[in-house]
Amino acid sequence: MANSQRISAIDWMRGFVMIIMVLDHVSMAYNAEHLAKDSAANYVPGMALPAAEFFTRWISHICAPVFVFLAGTALAISVERKLAKGYDSKGIDKDILLRGAFIALLDPTITSIFQGRLTFQVLYAIGVAMMCMAFFRRLSTPQLLFIAFAWILGGELVTAQFWFVNGQEQSIITALLIGKYYTSDLSISYAAVPWLAVMIIGWVFGRYILDFGQGKVTMTPAKLLVITGSLALIAFVVIRYLNGYGNMFLYREDFSWQHWLHVSKYPPSASFTFLELGLMAIILAGMIKLEQRIGTRVNGVLLVFGQTSMMFYLVHRIFLTGTATYAGMSDFTDLKMTYVITGILLLLLYPFCLWYRGFKTKHPDSVWLKYL
Repeated sequence: MANSQRISAIDWMRGFVMIIMVLDHVSMAYNAEHLAKDSAANYVPGMALPAAEFFTRWISHICAPVFVFLAGTALAISVERKLAKGYDSKGIDKDILLRGAFIALLDPTITSIFQGRLTFQVLYAIGVAMMCMAFFRRLSTPQLLFIAFAWILGGELVTAQFWFVNGQEQSIITALLIGKYYTSDLSISYAAVPWLAVMIIGWVFGRYILDFGQGKVTMTPAKLLVITGSLALIAFVVIRYLNGYGNMFLYREDFSWQHWLHVSKYPPSASFTFLELGLMAIILAGMIKLEQRIGTRVNGVLLVFGQTSMMFYLVHRIFLTGTATYAGMSDFTDLKMTYVITGILLLLLYPFCLWYRGFKTKHPDSVWLKYL
């Protein structure tokens, strides 16, 4: 792995969560019983959490943390390698800012058009966080980790100053930065600051991978992931058991597995962040070890999806939200059919993504294709 220009396990991990994400987005668009109450803003205490619906929604929680974390990891590897080759630092900053702005603007433009309302979701969070890394990349690893964990552990104190009883934020600006806001005309689900903390941790991991390859550290990235992932899961259990601070006002009402896992994604609580990053770390460590044993299949499903993740996201999201919003297909079916539709859609997406990857490879100098 140390000598590889591209680590397949990172693409595998991204491709794995892309598949889960499609299931969640199909359910959001078409499933009349879709359950999305993972915030104190829209959960009513005592509300039922049906097992199948809850599990289908809950498994998708890992998607956004993985996308944001690995965006930071990939960006760190790319930038640090460019710096080692003598690339101009200002040029690197310009590229980071332009790419981040492009990604962030996809939500209030393309996504919003097909959603039927102004929307700020995961692309907004990734793009803004990426732009911030043009500055934060200059900080040392201890400084970056301090900033990230200061928010993860202390962000609830800040959020509490702006949290109204009904869950809405004091202002749209506040929601864009730290909270959640929803009306029929505007949806803000992914606040910039909490997800920047996740990207910073991903950046630190990317920097660690390069340090390991250069012999600056001796612990393998896989072992580091297992250790930190285990610690994160322990932190989740402790916070969720104590059932107080760290849950972003979405508390466990009993000891059922649903309520143990019913953590706040909007905005992300410490319990949510530790749980999802812990699970991601363990799975990614396993994928790294697997890659070392079996190598990489060039046209493997996870690899293809992972290497075309941006186009994959846009195409399936536009199709699902567009048909739900403008073709009268919103909430037309049930959970069982949701799984069937997901399988069909994935079968159609694979050859498209395979073609797109080849097309992108043939046009390496295209600015737009580089961002997609």
